[in-house]
Amino acid sequence: MRPLLILLSLLLNSIVNGQAPIVSTDKGKVQGYVAGGIKVFKGIPFAKPPVGDLRWRAPQPMDAWKSVRPCTTFAASPVQASPTPFMYWSEEYLIPKEPIGEDCLYLNVWTASLNRSAKKAVLVYIYGGGFQSGGAGCPIYDGTNMAKKDIIFVSINYRVGTFGFLVHPELSKEAPYHASGNYALLDMIAALQWVKRNIASFGGDPERVTIAGQSAGAFAVNFLCASPLAKGLFQRAIAESGASILPSMLRPKVTLTEAENMGVKLASSLGANSLKDLRSLPAEMILKSKSPMAFPVEDGYVLPNSVHDIYMASQQNDVPLIMGWNGEDRIMGKPLSADAYQEQIRKRFGDQAGAALTVYPGSNDQEAARSQSDMNRDETFGVQVYSWARIQTASGKAGVYVYNFNRKVPAYTEETAFGAFHTGEVPYAYDNLYKVNRPYEETDRTLSSSMSSYWVHFTKTGNPNGAGLPTWPAFDNQQQLVLILDSKVEAVTLPTKNKLNFLEGYYKSLSKSEK
Repeated sequence: MRPLLILLSLLLNSIVNGQAPIVSTDKGKVQGYVAGGIKVFKGIPFAKPPVGDLRWRAPQPMDAWKSVRPCTTFAASPVQASPTPFMYWSEEYLIPKEPIGEDCLYLNVWTASLNRSAKKAVLVYIYGGGFQSGGAGCPIYDGTNMAKKDIIFVSINYRVGTFGFLVHPELSKEAPYHASGNYALLDMIAALQWVKRNIASFGGDPERVTIAGQSAGAFAVNFLCASPLAKGLFQRAIAESGASILPSMLRPKVTLTEAENMGVKLASSLGANSLKDLRSLPAEMILKSKSPMAFPVEDGYVLPNSVHDIYMASQQNDVPLIMGWNGEDRIMGKPLSADAYQEQIRKRFGDQAGAALTVYPGSNDQEAARSQSDMNRDETFGVQVYSWARIQTASGKAGVYVYNFNRKVPAYTEETAFGAFHTGEVPYAYDNLYKVNRPYEETDRTLSSSMSSYWVHFTKTGNPNGAGLPTWPAFDNQQQLVLILDSKVEAVTLPTKNKLNFLEGYYKSLSKSEK
């Protein structure tokens, strides 16, 4: 009964705001609704449901339909554990608890005009969630205010966890491209192909598409920038807190063969003796298996090589980039004492321990705790983004704009004071503070207006700068200027460059020792 009430409410809203809009796509007509002057279409399919025999296959073209398809509610989020608020992620940062299911390959569109001659720039948003959770129906991914700023906002779903990344020799054998895994990335590419074919009917310009994502979504942006399959599907990219450029102990390299062996072990643990058996298992059973396969692999198809090597060979999709990370962009547990921290550093870094303790000191417990927090931030996000910016600057032609989001997000209590936490910048960047239940101040609203304007200018032109905004200089490997996004917005020399240079050198030395 509840979905029917929602549909009736949306249709009534459309009548009040204007006639319910209908658009012809290459597969059939879709009907959305109007809210606040913005035309909204939710739950447009861009591929067949990846269920049954299509589980663990590349997304297949959607069948055409004859009647007008209502597209007024979000489709199911991909299979994952039921979302529960924890740490800094309150319910506004999470998908709805339902629906969740395998039939999830849908996208959503917000636009102010359906006039084809408008040719508005398009931003396609890719959600985060560690490649194990997430969905486009999250409140902070709403596209209303970005559409009001004269771009088209699109959010997409993709498969996560085992459903998005299972690698298995039988899957590799049946695929025409002789590889498996990376279904999540193939979903994103299929969604971008849909945008290429259809966005003009929504008033958009298929030759002015920006991909944007945060956390796993930013990693995805990095992978898409490296994938030859995504060539020509976007003209600029935004990555918030994520990249996969350097070798990392946090994400050790796994070959296709090693991943296939992991898939065989998973199948055995589930009592599946064949691919047919695997595909017949209930989704809940696969979800509970807690497979470690939830990250892209170098499959020779979607990713013909490592992202690092693709960029070093100047074979990337060379597009303008916005990238950055947050002041408290970390995911860690309780810090060690100073003595335990120093011992850990000596064991891990060996003859480089002295250099490590110079940039990440730990002479007392308080200093050690701060250094552990900084190192966690820098290893998980900072150095990957930093190295991506440096390599693109050296190997590419398109410009790079780097930011540090340092605004300590307002909290209700001391227990919820997480500072500039992971994902904290998203409501600011997409002008969605009104979606989050926090005691924001005028400073926050001003920062959100500036950030979303930078993102919109970049989506339109490939350059974030615009009238009334502090100048954001392009990053270069000499000055290394970044934009600080805080109560004051200003360009400064990267404050953490000494830390990041140490980590970059350390990871490169590890890579050389493995060869």
